[in-house]
Amino acid sequence: MADQASPPTKWGKNMVMAFLIGGGICTLGQAILHLFMLIGMSQKEAGTFVSITLIFLSALLTALRVYDDLAKHAGAGTLVPITGFANSIVSPAMEFKNEGYILGIGGKMFVIAGPVLVYGTAASILYGLIVWFFHLY
Repeated sequence: MADQASPPTKWGKNMVMAFLIGGGICTLGQAILHLFMLIGMSQKEAGTFVSITLIFLSALLTALRVYDDLAKHAGAGTLVPITGFANSIVSPAMEFKNEGYILGIGGKMFVIAGPVLVYGTAASILYGLIVWFFHLY
């Protein structure tokens, strides 16, 4: 019944938009990397600053309500890069800010990202133990 009621998915358009916008975010990251290296940073330092810059830009665009509009058209293209993770933390914080800093922003900030952190950490420990146990390194 739900399949009949929902509009058909435009797979081709969705894949192209995700590729273009996700690729655009990655291209922007690469351009910022070259810019930082041009001003004298090592590649490792520049990579760190690229991550910080992309997270900041994503959080800022989320706060300005621009990132969510972009995500409507890009789909997974905005979710996959590091910018999507920043958006998943800032969005709930913005939504619940009227409930106060502690119970609103602080309590709801990790509603979406929290399970990713918990299960990602647990999976990395499990995989690390498997590698250690079987000496796969």
